[in-house]
Amino acid sequence: MRRMPRAATVLAVGVASVVALAGCTADPLAEQYREGSGKNYIAGDGTVAEFAPDQRGEPVEFDGTTVDGGTFDSADALGEVTVVNFWYAACAPCRAEAPILESVHEEYGDDVTFVGVNVRDQAGTARPFEEDYGITYPSILDVDEGRVQYAFAGQVPAAAVPTTLVLDREGRVAARILGQIQDESILDSIVGDLVAEDA
Repeated sequence: MRRMPRAATVLAVGVASVVALAGCTADPLAEQYREGSGKNYIAGDGTVAEFAPDQRGEPVEFDGTTVDGGTFDSADALGEVTVVNFWYAACAPCRAEAPILESVHEEYGDDVTFVGVNVRDQAGTARPFEEDYGITYPSILDVDEGRVQYAFAGQVPAAAVPTTLVLDREGRVAARILGQIQDESILDSIVGDLVAEDA
């Protein structure tokens, strides 16, 4: 019987190890499928990360078509604190935090820009969500090209849905809430600190 050359043996063992490890790798979406939960989203745990001015990256530029057929351009919000919320209509945590986002939006009025980024829906699905939850700020439809998600990918990616990013007056990411906003005071505090930061 011929013996396998040593290099081939090492390669075979390596491939087997990779396959074994791949089977052990945690994949939240795969786990949800196996559980039959039907959630189809990766949820964060509400972790808040705030970045000091000298730790913020470059300003993030983004734009897109909104649910109502208008446009949103981040350049128009420069000079103001901006709250960017990534969401979609069937996401349960998105529904839970929607009243919080609208409440903080109403509190700050024209002093702070709010914009949603819908990562999955077309206007026909997104619009009823906004009507049901009384959302009065615009949302960009980002499902087709993912341009807004891509704009943030290099610095502070929205690694879960929902994710809320708060940009300083220069358009730099100053805070990220990964997952559902658990309490209005969390977002209110972040926004308030940033409004006061350059006042």
